[in-house]
Amino acid sequence: MAIINDQTYIEKTLKGDTNAFAFLVNNYKVMVFSLAMKMLKSREEAEEISQDTFIKAYKNLSKFKGDSKFSTWLYKIAYRSCLDSLKKNREKYHADTIDEITINKINSTDNILEEISRKERAVIIKECLDRLPEEERTILWMFYYDELSLKEILEITDLSESNLKVKLHRARKRLLTVVKNNVEPEIINHYGRK
Repeated sequence: MAIINDQTYIEKTLKGDTNAFAFLVNNYKVMVFSLAMKMLKSREEAEEISQDTFIKAYKNLSKFKGDSKFSTWLYKIAYRSCLDSLKKNREKYHADTIDEITINKINSTDNILEEISRKERAVIIKECLDRLPEEERTILWMFYYDELSLKEILEITDLSESNLKVKLHRARKRLLTVVKNNVEPEIINHYGRK
């Protein structure tokens, strides 16, 4: 139903009805802003990127062919705008280095996280996600939080399927390393005891 509505409003916009584009902005502004916040970690930059994304979408709306969902096309514009911003401001962003991690450590960390309350776990995971490099953080966010399919993520990122799977695997591994290294030792000791 949303796809039909999107197409209707796209057609109206292309015919000169600027109010129709406002519907699309209202429909997707949270999605675009959330992506920008996850990637840039700055409200001011996220707002700027969100605005730029909708301006680019408006100017290039005639190029949207409907091969994918409008939301995927818009997400791709936002994603690319965020990457451009990150490249310009590379020194502002940093990431933890990945340590060697074994299957036993992964299982141990998973078990500890399962015992932490859902609310605490969400805070811990968000803080740890923020320590990942922007590309890995974004891919994990798209897959788990935005629940985008691999096909949609492929369209957004222009990665090959094998490259995306490798990056997703590495991102999961790095996230577990960050969780292991940054969760309070007291929490690990408390929840890790049987």
